[in-house]
Amino acid sequence: MSQGIRLLMLSAMYENGGNTTHRFLDGHPELFVYPFESQLGTRLVNDLLTTTFPVKYRWPVFALDAAPDDDYRAIIDEEAKTRLRTPNVSKFRDWPMACSDDDRRALFCERVGRGPRSTGGNVGAFFQATFDSWRDFQRTGAETVYVGYSPIIVVDALRIFRDMPRAHVLHVVRNPWSAYADTKKRPVPMSLDAYMLAWVINQYHAFLARERCPDRVHIVRLEDVLTDPTRALAPVLSAVGVAPELLPGVPSWNRRTMTEVYPWGTIRLPTPAANRATAAELSKDEVSAVAAAAGPYLDILDYRGLSPS
Repeated sequence: MSQGIRLLMLSAMYENGGNTTHRFLDGHPELFVYPFESQLGTRLVNDLLTTTFPVKYRWPVFALDAAPDDDYRAIIDEEAKTRLRTPNVSKFRDWPMACSDDDRRALFCERVGRGPRSTGGNVGAFFQATFDSWRDFQRTGAETVYVGYSPIIVVDALRIFRDMPRAHVLHVVRNPWSAYADTKKRPVPMSLDAYMLAWVINQYHAFLARERCPDRVHIVRLEDVLTDPTRALAPVLSAVGVAPELLPGVPSWNRRTMTEVYPWGTIRLPTPAANRATAAELSKDEVSAVAAAAGPYLDILDYRGLSPS
């Protein structure tokens, strides 16, 4: 059954290094790493967090009395569908990908049509259909675990575990000064107050989920990933059943080494020095305001020493 696939879902607040960590995992020969953000959410998501985070980043809700084709179309998956259907307007247009979205949909519908219908079955079929239809995916033959990334999806960790019994969640957190400095570079950036509220909500849900499911929720600091990716990610790789020592330790896409992570997020150079330099872009007042908003998480995550002033 598709809901029984081994799945590792990455989560991170915006500009916290989720895309960067996702790219570091890409080269592992035992992982099927989704090519872009796997924006699994649907417009049927409706709860107290709907006004805080875009539904495309949430764990999906399906009208399970609908048809498999309706389920596939309901998954927002904006980055991949744009790249596959209208590549000339995609920010990933320069990255070759031989895959038909129509073929992917047909394979999804075939799997889901076998029944019984479930949210976990839909998600599993979505990942399986992606790699079954991706013709130039650099397959090693050793892949056993699927890896997706949806920003902020840690808020739905317990729902993920309810629907997929073999799933794990890896939450990536970055010091809030560097993170806020990078989000300011967006065309329409969030205000400091709005950004930090969302950053704190993410950490709250991550630690709450880990307390409830300590064997299935993993929290890693981006700073540790940038310093030594293999060492930082070894515990989660071992937990999902793949060999940590096989991680190449460099970011890649479809096993193709990347010199910079952009356009996967705003982080270009995945190095500790670049991370520190980004934090130093903030004014003294911004540094103080970020620290005040982060509150106890600066101590919990051992970030006090990373303050740029």
